[in-house]
Amino acid sequence: MRYSYFPGCSLKGTGKAYEESLLPVLKALDIEVHELEDWNCCGATAYMAVDESAALKLSARNLAIAEKAKDEVLAPCSACYLVLRKTQKYIQEYPKVGGEVRQALQNAGLEYSGNVEVKHPLDILVNKVGLDAIKKRVKKPLTGLKVATYYGCQIVRPYSAFDNQARPVAMDKLMEALGATVVHYPLKTRCCGGSLTGTISDVGLRLVYILLKEARKNGADIITTLCPLCQFNLDAFQDQIKSRYDDVTTPVVYFTQLMGLAFGIPESELGLKRNIVPAEPALAGKV
Repeated sequence: MRYSYFPGCSLKGTGKAYEESLLPVLKALDIEVHELEDWNCCGATAYMAVDESAALKLSARNLAIAEKAKDEVLAPCSACYLVLRKTQKYIQEYPKVGGEVRQALQNAGLEYSGNVEVKHPLDILVNKVGLDAIKKRVKKPLTGLKVATYYGCQIVRPYSAFDNQARPVAMDKLMEALGATVVHYPLKTRCCGGSLTGTISDVGLRLVYILLKEARKNGADIITTLCPLCQFNLDAFQDQIKSRYDDVTTPVVYFTQLMGLAFGIPESELGLKRNIVPAEPALAGKV
């Protein structure tokens, strides 16, 4: 299996631990990835809200480059994954939008015909590699580790290419394949607040607190996620939440970091030292 890897801005910045854990996990499973040549911002978040047309053109440029390379696109970031798929849908379903985007690409010496697939690593791991193959790769089962799986709101909504929109289970199944115990977590697709933690902090912090409190209430040792912004919000503001509400301290890691540990990949190669809330106490004696 070979993919054009689109890291997006987050995996080269605040979400660096996601990239650091994803790449060795993919290598261990013989999944070949090549970073997309000359990629640019996908146009997500604020850009999409300010100028949707420009954001779609930015996104389409990445699709055109990938199509030229004749590879499927692997997009780990939930926002990138959503925007790339949204761009494909808009180009296909709205002729005026499609015409404007194609004209912009033509001006840049590119073209896009729609013949490229956008995939999320979780989809590839569960549905293409398969849980049985992943189980065979486990060297250090996560026995005894109680995990809350947090998907966030973008990976399955509004498009649900590989999981249920209301009750996704792919990451749950993956954690169980690694030997972990998945706790009941009904808020797994509730919004973390996104950029509200930096704009309307009272609202953003309250949303994060609710998610952390629910995980603790249901006995989770650790929360695992697949979204860089979700990971940042749930990890970075726990001191403020402790002082404002109560102590719901819980480490928040990427699902690929737990995969790496179960595969026997050294902690130093999985970006765990980048976590603000240390994961080591929760992992002690379990990996």
